[in-house]
Amino acid sequence: MDKMIAIAEQVAARLIANKQTIAVAESSAGGLIAAALLAVPGASAYFLGGAVVYTRDARRVLMDIPDEAMTGIRSASEPYAELLARQIKTRFATDWGLSETGAAGPTGNRYGDAAGHACFAVAGPASAVVTLESGSSDRFANMRLFATSALELLLTKLGQ
Repeated sequence: MDKMIAIAEQVAARLIANKQTIAVAESSAGGLIAAALLAVPGASAYFLGGAVVYTRDARRVLMDIPDEAMTGIRSASEPYAELLARQIKTRFATDWGLSETGAAGPTGNRYGDAAGHACFAVAGPASAVVTLESGSSDRFANMRLFATSALELLLTKLGQ
């Protein structure tokens, strides 16, 4: 079985057992995090929604984060990942918010991050933020890795 889906199944089982809900804000994973969670039967019990926040306009419109709130924060950073996780949790009134932001490749982003750079954050009863550097320029492999890594981070926090 696909590792990403196997982790999503574990996440789903814990969310259902705890009667908790989640919303997802992702960027360079392109919706794969939400897709993995929705691939698990019974997802409507825990998945309330998500957004692919790939552009500044998406950040404003989907996340209601104005440019002023970004002062001193750049995309594809740990502070931005934390902001996204908190904001998606608040906007959907869920127990958990999960976010991802990065540079899938094949080149880096305009902020100087290399392809394969991503930051993930969890906001909820337990919180965390991590940065990953895959060292790869393979866009789709990075997208899958980013989604899997975000779900793994969430799974560790669900166990606390």
